[in-house]
Amino acid sequence: MIAVDCREFLISRRSIRKFEPKEVPLELVLKAIEIARYAPSAKNVQPWYFVIVRDREKMARLAKIHPGAKPLENASLAIVVLADSYASPVSYLVDGAIAATYLWLALHCLGLGAVWIQTLRNIEEVRNVVNAPQNLVPVAILAVGYPAEKPEPKPRKSVEEITFFEEYGRRNP
Repeated sequence: MIAVDCREFLISRRSIRKFEPKEVPLELVLKAIEIARYAPSAKNVQPWYFVIVRDREKMARLAKIHPGAKPLENASLAIVVLADSYASPVSYLVDGAIAATYLWLALHCLGLGAVWIQTLRNIEEVRNVVNAPQNLVPVAILAVGYPAEKPEPKPRKSVEEITFFEEYGRRNP
């Protein structure tokens, strides 16, 4: 049985694109990263790095990588999640995405809002902004701040629609 508080916490997370114009304390961000480092990874390689970006010029450059990155313009800061393709050549993208998810949930737990900004079409641009070497692949940017909105939940597919038994297409257990 899942604890009600845990369930409510997980389903209350939203993508926050509008932020209060106040600074997020660095200590709070570091607490979130402290939690994120407990994400699982293949062979426990932990092939991730987190780059905290607070410089407004760098934030502006990141906000221009594609239209979906616009929330970075009014975020307090950004966290670029990098995954090391040399350390974990088979699973670095998955491992990095799991760490980014842990980070996103940790930020939510600490009362902060964030939105996941896709980076995989803009790897070189993001690398250039944060001066990352070729083996480090930006798997996500999280725009972070205090929420200035409370979006309603988006519709979700039913469990029956997305669940199969033993093989794809089999609906009955």
